[in-house]
Amino acid sequence: MKRKALILCGGWDGHQPELITQRFGDFLTDSDFDVTVERTTDILEDLALLKSQDLFIPVWTMAKEFPYAYFETISEAIGSGVGLAGCHGGMCDAFRFNILWQFMTGANWVAHPGCDGTPYRINIRSSSNPLTEGIKDFDILSEQYYLHVDPANEVLATTRFPVVKWYHSANGEVDIPQIWTRKWGHGRVYYNALGHHNDVFDIPQAWELMKRGLLWAADGKRIAVEQGLSADEFKSDKGMY
Repeated sequence: MKRKALILCGGWDGHQPELITQRFGDFLTDSDFDVTVERTTDILEDLALLKSQDLFIPVWTMAKEFPYAYFETISEAIGSGVGLAGCHGGMCDAFRFNILWQFMTGANWVAHPGCDGTPYRINIRSSSNPLTEGIKDFDILSEQYYLHVDPANEVLATTRFPVVKWYHSANGEVDIPQIWTRKWGHGRVYYNALGHHNDVFDIPQAWELMKRGLLWAADGKRIAVEQGLSADEFKSDKGMY
């Protein structure tokens, strides 16, 4: 049986959501997934639909505030084993006013000093991990994402700030995570801060990292099903946010 991937496409046009969706969708189709593309956030309240997927990919920058029930639904779906993977603002700036979403994804975007066209380096931090094995540090010309990041993330790559002089420069040099994995219940979460425009993934290292991350996140569902795992073990009647 083919695995299933659901892509939520929309939001700010400046991040080329249609092109990114086409790229991701083509890759997953070639990797033997049934791919569904949705262009309305109404799907966020459909728990049955979300839980039927192996992988959920948000490609939706800067959305308006939604009822928390939407994100509780996503949380339960990912917690049951559905993978969550995405890039750039399509994931870690997708719902900037929702703290549960930020907790799930492991970060929120706060700035990109210099905006597009900034030269910077991606430094691989975990060369023995299968998601980064064989990939060396590489240079990029794009938006350099400064993120507020969860220390529980397993960091795979970083970038050094500041490259462009701004108020944050007063703090000196700091390495900000750019690619990481994490768990949300039984679900696997993968984020790659690259992808301001679709052509960023024409860089072989950037695209290889993204492809590996999509497949890795999706595989958590198989493990959860094989082991009979459920999100129920993570549920609590205590206030969590």
